[in-house]
Amino acid sequence: MNIRVAAAALAVVCSLAIAAPAQRLGRTAVPEHYDIHLAPDFATETFAGRVSISVRLTEPARAIILNAAEIAFHEVTVTAGAMTQTARVVLDREREIATLTVERTIPAGLATILVRYAGALNDQLRGFYLSRANNRSYAITQLEATDARRAFPSFDEPAMKATFALSTTIDTRDTAISNGRIVSDTPGPGAGKHTLRFSTTKRMSPYLVALLVGDWECIAGGADGIPVRICGTPGSKENLGFALEAAEIALRYFNRYFSTRYPFGKLDIIAVPDFSAGAMENTAAIVFREQFLLVAKEGGTTELKKQVSQYLAHEIAHQWLGDLVTMQWWDDIWLNEGFATWMERRPMEEWQPEWQPRLDEVRDTQIAMSLDALRTTRPIRTRVETPDEINQVFDAIAYQKTAAVIRMVEGYVGAANYRDGINAYVKKFGYGTATGEGLWTTMASVTKKPVDRILSSYITQSSMPLVNIEASCSGTRTQLALSQKPLSTAVPASTTWDIPVCYKRVRNGNVEAAACSVLSAPTATVRLDGCSSWVFANVEGRGYYRTSYGTDGLRALGDAVRGG
Repeated sequence: MNIRVAAAALAVVCSLAIAAPAQRLGRTAVPEHYDIHLAPDFATETFAGRVSISVRLTEPARAIILNAAEIAFHEVTVTAGAMTQTARVVLDREREIATLTVERTIPAGLATILVRYAGALNDQLRGFYLSRANNRSYAITQLEATDARRAFPSFDEPAMKATFALSTTIDTRDTAISNGRIVSDTPGPGAGKHTLRFSTTKRMSPYLVALLVGDWECIAGGADGIPVRICGTPGSKENLGFALEAAEIALRYFNRYFSTRYPFGKLDIIAVPDFSAGAMENTAAIVFREQFLLVAKEGGTTELKKQVSQYLAHEIAHQWLGDLVTMQWWDDIWLNEGFATWMERRPMEEWQPEWQPRLDEVRDTQIAMSLDALRTTRPIRTRVETPDEINQVFDAIAYQKTAAVIRMVEGYVGAANYRDGINAYVKKFGYGTATGEGLWTTMASVTKKPVDRILSSYITQSSMPLVNIEASCSGTRTQLALSQKPLSTAVPASTTWDIPVCYKRVRNGNVEAAACSVLSAPTATVRLDGCSSWVFANVEGRGYYRTSYGTDGLRALGDAVRGG
């Protein structure tokens, strides 16, 4: 999903008080396709909307409930077969839902909801909002997490995937960018206007819909036959070149990594003046705040180029992990954010290894651990229901902690084995939604390793373990006495994790390749052939756990580091 501003993404985690009632929609009506038309009016700072939603009713009904917020309904009809009925609309503003009621029962099966409505181009950087730059206005969407309902009446939940066909009527001087390609451009209706229609999308969640209206200027390139454009406001064009190169490199990398090639036909990336997040992974129409995409043609710093490359790779990785496969509900937002964070430096590692991206990953892990040791930490999977609760879980636990746990598991099972597991997951759940259980069950089946136990213990429990290592030699063997306990006193002392403890040691005068043991119980003993003078139990810092050693073990490690 979206990369937040660094300070926000790494904010101290607050515990969530779950007191509000559930706000999820039922499954009586399931959307299949949306036709959406939006016509912004910059003079009045409003927009006119029309949406036709094809739904499948799972049972006969006289009422259909969907999401709507800050929308004025003008006309609503429901058609099933040859019967069209005008619907009465009752709004629940607190729960952000609209109930559409008709006189005669709608039979189970296909039906079409048609809504004509209006809304304000707000100044809150959410929904369909107004942005200003260069002495003019722009209309921009930002719909994650629960703001599709502010742009069009919708079934605004990630599991409610559908196809979308957008069109817009805008000033003749302007153009628009959306998830699909422009398939027609016709004059009117009205003087000084033209209407753009976009190709129908693949199945996706409502929060990934995008429409950006303005005088955009773009530079074009491509990767593996996929057209790529980087766009911005007039005057920014000369600062888009680095982003284009970085995007092409990331897209090629992910096309190699995933067995499913980029599936969305084209990729537009747009720098906008005002944006609530750092960037947003709308399907095939990624939006960035300008400061995170523009690099001066002359004098762009290495640090800025690293940041732009990282953020671009994060959002492009989301096209697979978040857009193609989407979490079923927001309590599993880590399936989107943690996996994109895990992948965000991989293209850079090949392209610019001198930037040492692995060191940045270690730094991120340490930051997440520092927060995760606090009493106020939360599990990666945290129950959320309301929009406010959902927004709170876009934090360092969802991003940096999850990425660190993924790197730990990848190191344990091996990079190639892990890649096979991820590709099986993407293939199994593509164009649909997944849960954490779906991920770790698939990964365990493919890798033949207890990934399900490891991930379940780390995803559903707060904090992290402290692993104690006592190494001793007996004859020709090394014995490791391992034990674990929670690092935070906020976690019950009896809590245990399934921990892949990966260690290296010296044998016959040589440092041996890493080996791993899964520590599941409070204590365990591991016996190794050969007598080693030292054992290091967190190879490359990949383990998401703290370690402690006895005095002799710590001294032996110190001697090894000094070459003694």
